[in-house]
Amino acid sequence: MRTRELKFGLYADEQGLAWVRGLVGEAVGRRSARITGESVSTDTLPHSAMTTADLYDHLAEQWAVENPGRSSGSRQLVRLCVRLECSLRTWRAVRTSVIASMCPAGTAPHVCRVPWMAG
Repeated sequence: MRTRELKFGLYADEQGLAWVRGLVGEAVGRRSARITGESVSTDTLPHSAMTTADLYDHLAEQWAVENPGRSSGSRQLVRLCVRLECSLRTWRAVRTSVIASMCPAGTAPHVCRVPWMAG
């Protein structure tokens, strides 16, 4: 096993960030993986000159389009990076599970609880 990372761009408040962390925790708990660390970036991304706003500004726009007239409250653009110790196969299964939980499949129009982008 080796260390692998799950990276998500989010437009979330503290409650939304906690929800996504919970989804990751549940997905990891069902498999032979272990969370070894986590970081949340709101400014400049590690090892880059780019900011979270540069990379994920479309998520704020998505929120505005999907929620016209509704206040975004304390939502902000963040990058959640979770380090896992697991096999590649397990990492893929965890990532797939988290993505499916954040945005259930289907062709019907829907609004994401937390606008996101997987990295």
